[in-house]
Amino acid sequence: MIDLRGSILGQGMAICLCLCSVAFVTSGCTWVLGKGKPTWVDGRTLEYPSAQYLTGVGRADNRRSAEDQAYAAVARIFKTEVAAQARDQESYEVVENDDVANTKRRLTIDSVTHVSTEKVLENVSIVDNWYDSDHKLHFALAVMNRSQAEVSLMDKVLALDQAITADITEARQTTDKLVKVRALRKAGRNMILREAYNTDLRVIRLSGQGTPSAYRANELFSELEQFLATNLVLAVQVSGDQVELAQRALVEGLLREGLHVATEAGEADADSPELLVRGTVRLVPIDVGDPQFTYVRWCSDFKVLDVVTQQVVGTIARGGREGHLTEREATAKTLRVMQQVVSSDVAKAIAAYIFDDDALSVQTETPGGCPRDESVVSP
Repeated sequence: MIDLRGSILGQGMAICLCLCSVAFVTSGCTWVLGKGKPTWVDGRTLEYPSAQYLTGVGRADNRRSAEDQAYAAVARIFKTEVAAQARDQESYEVVENDDVANTKRRLTIDSVTHVSTEKVLENVSIVDNWYDSDHKLHFALAVMNRSQAEVSLMDKVLALDQAITADITEARQTTDKLVKVRALRKAGRNMILREAYNTDLRVIRLSGQGTPSAYRANELFSELEQFLATNLVLAVQVSGDQVELAQRALVEGLLREGLHVATEAGEADADSPELLVRGTVRLVPIDVGDPQFTYVRWCSDFKVLDVVTQQVVGTIARGGREGHLTEREATAKTLRVMQQVVSSDVAKAIAAYIFDDDALSVQTETPGGCPRDESVVSP
């Protein structure tokens, strides 16, 4: 005989237990459904104490953006000191010469320190997400383990210390002037990067202390500047059209790159230039079949020669064309563009060769600037 009452009672208890289980599970996951905000959303978390972790919280309309904001929140912890470090590495001085003010840029490195924060973020991970269904917002928690990040940064600092020491040793032992310049420049660049990493270390460490270096970037760049001014002088010779404008533009550009230029023949003899920058600039009206505008084309070819051996060690070719309603206006516009390109692009290319930068844009083959037949300038 079946005990229906017991069976019904048993089923009721089972249903009740099931509902309780569902209620328990639901209460345990309420933060996923938006009914229980985790404490880290408000910046409080026992799981990741500040003594051991750096944390950042991001929020956005979608999960991906929230995670990006969380990474950015951690990056902002480093932003102030890294920005200050970058400003400390850039300085200018004004050189007055016959009432003409030239801005001479000291040999510092632009935008090197930003990579340090990028490297720091290699040690950051997203450890939690939460969706606020009431406000339809996604939240993400980014975490950096202080000790792990410190080990990673110290590896980079030690590697840079070895490279800096090797470059400085080479610079102070070599008799080759270009080798010395390039080694000092490289050591200075690495020193700035090391200082940026050291700034990050001070943020990560609770003590706020970094790891001191035996060298200072400013001292290395001062040594480089002094050597350039007394031992690696450049002479500039420009021929062709608008010689004075083109030569002045190139000299000003080279000075901004931190190079020392002998601008007068007597000065060149006194300073015994090591390198000669010789170039030609031409401006020619051209007919492109435009009934409304007149065009003027400019072209330039520059060679960098070793004064002693007369060997061509680099060539640079640049050119372009500009148009306007009249030939006079087109010529004026072309001259402005030519001056800008020669002062910036050509000067940077020459400096890139001397400093052996990765941005080297000097070629050793015949340039494609001005045609060999000077009576013809193609459109």
